Amino acid sequence: MKKACLLGVVFFLCYCSLHSQPVPAGDENIPFLMTFGNKAEKSWGDDDFSQTFFFLIPESFKQPIFIRVFDPDIGGENDEQNGEWDTKTSYEIFGGVGCYSNKDAQETDPKGNYKSGNMMASKVFTVNPRYDNNWYTFGPFNPTEGEYVSKFGGYVIKIIAEGIAGNDGNLYRYFLSTSFNENKPVEGGNAFAFEYSFRMWDDPNQVSHIYPFVDDRTISVKLSNFDWDEDGFIRTVSVARRGQMSKVSNDNIWVEDEFKIFDEEKTKSLDIQFIKKKTPPVKNNNVVVNVRNQYNELLPFYVIPIGGVPKYDYNIGVKRQQQ
Repeated sequence: MKKACLLGVVFFLCYCSLHSQPVPAGDENIPFLMTFGNKAEKSWGDDDFSQTFFFLIPESFKQPIFIRVFDPDIGGENDEQNGEWDTKTSYEIFGGVGCYSNKDAQETDPKGNYKSGNMMASKVFTVNPRYDNNWYTFGPFNPTEGEYVSKFGGYVIKIIAEGIAGNDGNLYRYFLSTSFNENKPVEGGNAFAFEYSFRMWDDPNQVSHIYPFVDDRTISVKLSNFDWDEDGFIRTVSVARRGQMSKVSNDNIWVEDEFKIFDEEKTKSLDIQFIKKKTPPVKNNNVVVNVRNQYNELLPFYVIPIGGVPKYDYNIGVKRQQQ
């Protein structure tokens, strides 16, 4: 018990020293989150038409917070059209006991009580030019309306984006802010998901990243990716790993790849890199990714990687090769 408490404090101090970022964050280099309407074919790149994110607010932060959504509607410049624009996307925000700690909320599929906790706000968006390339703001919320989680040393608020009608793709972003009409970061805040559904860049020179956190119990991980369309390579970098190549999926299928975790990688983040091929070009590629440990538990992807963006340490690599 004492060890678990100590790890919780260390974990909290790691992220509390940082500042919140947009979701996706700059270091991730992901243009948009992605959720399709529930009538879409899964081959368009969304396996379940639902995406859950959690926002972390430190216990010491006492001001009201806002959750802002960029381009929440359907249609216009960014979204992916399939026939007529007919999609509806709901955004629902939850707090209170169970919003994070309920096991269904921490799974990849929208099943069971994944909408656990108390609903604090919701809105359904269709085609609305007012919100195209613009922001909609939920709040204000008192941070204590979230669920207190001791290992984070703060409160957790959940947002679920879900395609409830139609077959178009909704591309959007979030920002955890202290302002209703501006993106002002919450000091010490962070955000994470257990499964990432996102749009790749069309530009083959752009590399996207996600950063799963590896705790001290993890000895192996299973990386799963859906509908990658064989658009290049997926590579994992860490302090001890120069570039672990993984299997990549084709259209409308899941692919899994398992590899061991080195001791030096524990209590740090991995850098999973999505590297597009140059030719033939793949446009509008939507991808879903999750990572599980040997207990089949999902690893969280933090938009601000815990411990910082991992960089390969040549000295560790040489030492491991000598062993």
